[in-house]
Amino acid sequence: MTSRSRVLLFVLVAITASLGVLYAQAQKKAPLPFPTGYRSWNHVKSMVIYSNESPLFEKFGGLHSIYVNSVGLAALQQGKAYPEGTVFVYDLHDTRTFRGSIETRGRKFIVMMKKNSKLYKETGGWGFEIFRDDEQKGSLGDMKQCFSCHASQKRADYVYSTYTP
Repeated sequence: MTSRSRVLLFVLVAITASLGVLYAQAQKKAPLPFPTGYRSWNHVKSMVIYSNESPLFEKFGGLHSIYVNSVGLAALQQGKAYPEGTVFVYDLHDTRTFRGSIETRGRKFIVMMKKNSKLYKETGGWGFEIFRDDEQKGSLGDMKQCFSCHASQKRADYVYSTYTP
């Protein structure tokens, strides 16, 4: 093999290896898509954080609605680990009081978490994404931001919600 052939072979191997690494990184870092149709999923619970008496009020004040897809429903009901493909959606709306009632205003954000143990090993097998306001393009820079709170729920497969019959 000539030295020119060796150089070309080396360049070809280097390019192939680089493309493989880039492809793996792109797969790993691909944002989660907007969860179209989640409001027809199973409603898990609702909650209102309505005053600064709650330490979560600043970031999470408003009406919380939690949904789970059909893949994760049985695990939620039985308190078991969630199967691959389980998706939870947390839909947060701003609220106001008006004439003795609490009503929703605009959406603050939607947070989605999806179980895929192969892609999201560093975050307990869960991928996270946030969709601000009514945007359908995710804006979460680092999934570890969400996971840092969810890590405390390891005993419940990193999920805060529980099933209430």
